[in-house]
Amino acid sequence: MLTQWDWILVAILNGSIVLYGLYLSGNVHSSTDWFLAGRKLPWWLVGLSMYATAIDTSDLVADSGGTYNLGISFFIMNWVGVIGGWALAGFFIAIPMYRAGMYTNAEYLEARFGPAARVLSALVQVQYRTSILAIIGGTVHLTLSVVCGWETLACWLAVVLIAVLASVYTALGGLRSVAVTDSLQFLVMLAASLILWTLVWNEVGGWTGVEKKLSAYDEDVSIALLHAGHDNVERKSVTDLSPEEVNNRIARFGGEYLNDQNVIEQRTSGWLVAVAFIIMGVSYSVVNHTQTMRLFGARSEWDLKMSIFVAGIVLLLMTFFNLSVGIMGRALHPDQTLLPDGRQDTIYPLLVHELAPVGLKGIVVAGILAAALSTYDSIGATLSSLLTRDVYARFVNRKGSDFHYLRTGQIMTPLIIGGSFLYIPFLKGGMVQFFINISSVFVVPLLVLYIMGRFTGVHRRSGTIGLLVGAAYGVLRLIVEWTAWPLLPAFLMNQYGAYLYSMILTAGTMLLVSLLFGWETKHQFFHQEQDAWLRRSQEEAQQLQNVLGQGAGDRSTRLPAILAVLVLASGCVLSFWVFW
Repeated sequence: MLTQWDWILVAILNGSIVLYGLYLSGNVHSSTDWFLAGRKLPWWLVGLSMYATAIDTSDLVADSGGTYNLGISFFIMNWVGVIGGWALAGFFIAIPMYRAGMYTNAEYLEARFGPAARVLSALVQVQYRTSILAIIGGTVHLTLSVVCGWETLACWLAVVLIAVLASVYTALGGLRSVAVTDSLQFLVMLAASLILWTLVWNEVGGWTGVEKKLSAYDEDVSIALLHAGHDNVERKSVTDLSPEEVNNRIARFGGEYLNDQNVIEQRTSGWLVAVAFIIMGVSYSVVNHTQTMRLFGARSEWDLKMSIFVAGIVLLLMTFFNLSVGIMGRALHPDQTLLPDGRQDTIYPLLVHELAPVGLKGIVVAGILAAALSTYDSIGATLSSLLTRDVYARFVNRKGSDFHYLRTGQIMTPLIIGGSFLYIPFLKGGMVQFFINISSVFVVPLLVLYIMGRFTGVHRRSGTIGLLVGAAYGVLRLIVEWTAWPLLPAFLMNQYGAYLYSMILTAGTMLLVSLLFGWETKHQFFHQEQDAWLRRSQEEAQQLQNVLGQGAGDRSTRLPAILAVLVLASGCVLSFWVFW
């Protein structure tokens, strides 16, 4: 339980940041200020904001639950995927959008592939990111339930209060308030993560203690959790199934029936798991507009590129501290059935409850809530900008004033955050597993569109067709998952293989369409905004870039690239050599 002193710390640390976010809202006078922070953000602020948005309570709580079962292999998503995706976006994919004065990454898809791709991108991102908000709400609920001992209703009321607070200062202050508060919340998150990691590290006896305790429990578990290259093995009990139902399940999902244990064992190559996590991380960085929105707010191209190093180096270090808590927690509590509610997602709050003393417990809980606020505000601002520009202003009301669209974006923010609660009933099976299953459906095909559009001359019609084919595969896989219909071969049902197969199907479709209809000139845009506000706002952003970018030309253009490569190389070494 938290004492009054713990709650005072929670209130001071998070309340002061929320109040400062409200104070910054007084600087918002136009849609450019709200959507792009007036393109005044320096490189270090962009980088810290990107990190704070990427690391939320799902990373502190849900991802610790993920590493409780998946181990080091899950680190690859951040160390290689997210950092590599940031480099891909910052040095290649986002640059033409930034120069064109675009406000959202969905605008690029219409310029390259047509209006259908733009709308689908906006809607997919709404689906994708609101599911993350649901995970955040679930992790806050678990934290308050396990650490504070609150009843379910009280926990959910607290989650709603956090969502409301984030909605208010985001709706009023826009990207600048979000970026600045994210950076302050990062400091609280940093303190919380390091405090809990130190407590758990000492309790388990360091890395040697982790190895000894896991090996004593089960040698196979120790190898699987501490080595990223180990095959992923899942065993599902079929005690209640008839022989016919067992055969049907194997036909649909693959695997081998182990008669002596009465389970179906499904084995996935460690390399395929690693590829899936890399694609997952790259998809997050490139497709997710919460990241590109910050890049678009940079005051120059140099600041945009330099921010990749800041975000990457912090993520490289903090991934170990944040996610190793789940592995150390498995060493201390190896039997998942003995965790609260038997859920792996409770390991992080359980460790807070058991190990953090008065005062430190308040800081850790404050860090968890700060992580929630930093992502609630980011996703709220991002999705409202997508719906405002890419749906409402583009297809519903094309002739509104700048103030009208500013107000529209502000109003949509709380509606988006509130709508995320609809996903919460689907999280019972494990938050990370839910994310792995749902994100491969639409997000991976979108990633392929950005990569193919930027680096190849595929036909403009190929974008929408490729996106629909890739998404159709993902939807069919979910239908088979939830029903008994054998619509796909068993190998296509593998949740990790789905990431690679989705990329192949989408890219292959785009290449086939291009062979039929012809190839385009690389980097060519086929659409330019014509409607009053959409066009005028892009021109204003370009002018801000030209003015604020002056003086950055004398800086080394190689330095950001060299630093980004070094950070990414470090992630690869850790993933594929040190911990492989």
